[in-house]
Amino acid sequence: MSHLNPTEPKPDELAAVGVQKIQTMIEGFDDISHGGLPIGRTTLVSGTSGTGKTLLAVQFLYNGIRYFNDPGVFVTFEESPTDIIKNSHSLGWDLQKLINEGKLFILDASPDPEGQEVVGNFDLSALIERIQYAIRKYKAKRVSVDSMTAIFQQYDAASVVRREIFRLVARLKQIGVTTVMTTERVEEYGPVARFGVEEFVSDNVVIVRNVLEGERRRRTIEILKLRGTTHMKGEYPFTITNQGFNIFPLGAMQLTQRSSNVRVSSGIKTLDEMCGGGFFKDSIILATGATGTGKTLLVSKFIQDACLTHERAILFAYEESRAQLTRNGLSWGIDFEEMEQKGLLKILCSYPESAGLEDHLQIIQSEIQEFKPSRIAIDSLSAMARGVTNNAFRQFVIGVTGYAKQEEITGFFTNTTDQFMGSNSITDSHISTITDTILMLQYVEIRGQMSRALNVFKMRGSWHDTAIREYTISQEGAEIKDSFRNYERIISGSPTRVTMNEKSELSRIVQGVREKSIE
Repeated sequence: MSHLNPTEPKPDELAAVGVQKIQTMIEGFDDISHGGLPIGRTTLVSGTSGTGKTLLAVQFLYNGIRYFNDPGVFVTFEESPTDIIKNSHSLGWDLQKLINEGKLFILDASPDPEGQEVVGNFDLSALIERIQYAIRKYKAKRVSVDSMTAIFQQYDAASVVRREIFRLVARLKQIGVTTVMTTERVEEYGPVARFGVEEFVSDNVVIVRNVLEGERRRRTIEILKLRGTTHMKGEYPFTITNQGFNIFPLGAMQLTQRSSNVRVSSGIKTLDEMCGGGFFKDSIILATGATGTGKTLLVSKFIQDACLTHERAILFAYEESRAQLTRNGLSWGIDFEEMEQKGLLKILCSYPESAGLEDHLQIIQSEIQEFKPSRIAIDSLSAMARGVTNNAFRQFVIGVTGYAKQEEITGFFTNTTDQFMGSNSITDSHISTITDTILMLQYVEIRGQMSRALNVFKMRGSWHDTAIREYTISQEGAEIKDSFRNYERIISGSPTRVTMNEKSELSRIVQGVREKSIE
């Protein structure tokens, strides 16, 4: 993305060229807003308490100074300048340094601790003049006002305050600065803002939410409108990191890379043969089956093969501890600790409930950026679905798979199904349609004995073996044997032995087909 800031047009030029935008450089926001915020206009950022409104307002100014050397003015009606500077410092943003350099000015309109009115009795004229003076003195291009709700809470005459704020917005537009103005709302999906603030800042509205979905909170951002210009519709997940807002513009992901014809090994020779020579290098593989069917072993062999070929790999484990993984690996002849010591493997173990899905997604992306692996594995994706809505989980899966493809990484994910025996729906996992290869594992009962079965259910762009094969686990690891040739209805979980008469009839039919094709 270019860091060039468009030259601010004059009012008469603006009408001719349409709405110009100023980049915010907030991770993901310029993607969903199709380029940033409209120049010379005020954008209302509304959300309930604790959604990150003030942070967004500060980051808008900080990024303007950092990337474009655009001076900014921050008008605070709520927090003191000292608190704003202190809170920002925890993110590594040295606002005091910018103030000393004359690039940032914080105008304090917060309530006086002694009870004296700073703003004046229902008249913002003096404050408007102070803001205008600061803008001209510092040659500010960007202004943040935080927060409108605080003014209404100070005074009872809401209609008078509403009129005064309308004057403030009009003056800011007249001056030509690009403004972010925050306000509070009562409900996550109720009216846009309290006290009818949106009535006088109606051109551009952004909603930030922190909704309790299932058992976990989920942060989302939605651009309700940017008048006169395009933007992406709907809610997009975001998280707050030590670098500020991190929005995941899932719909804006562009998978422009060409599909690779290069194959990588699964780590199991027979499975490679079943897949026509191995997995494709930039593909997404899903191993799905009931608990104990051997999905983690497949993941482990996949990771081991990467390290044996001196490729880097990351294993994200959400169901087993590091000690369990290490112990299980050693029982299969796989030494994870040795791979880590060589700098070829990174293992990250955490409980899904330890953070929101957006936080987990951000961690995955950050680790990939830092470690630069050729392969990643997640064991298991289904663990991440606990206590969250289907939509939140679906967006998480799209975010992970989309990012892996974008970075041309081979991804191997597992999914644990609820059904112990018989067929199961793989579409419930939300990832069957966006995976390239699906391996189905299940238990089958053959003559009173429990056996494991493996089948390459799908492999996009390649021939693959469709046989349902017996899959065993021993001290040597995974062993894939011959198919259950004398049985049918394996997938249903109720296999029946094919009798000799039926086998003869099938052979006759096959022979007849062959003879007809020769003729």
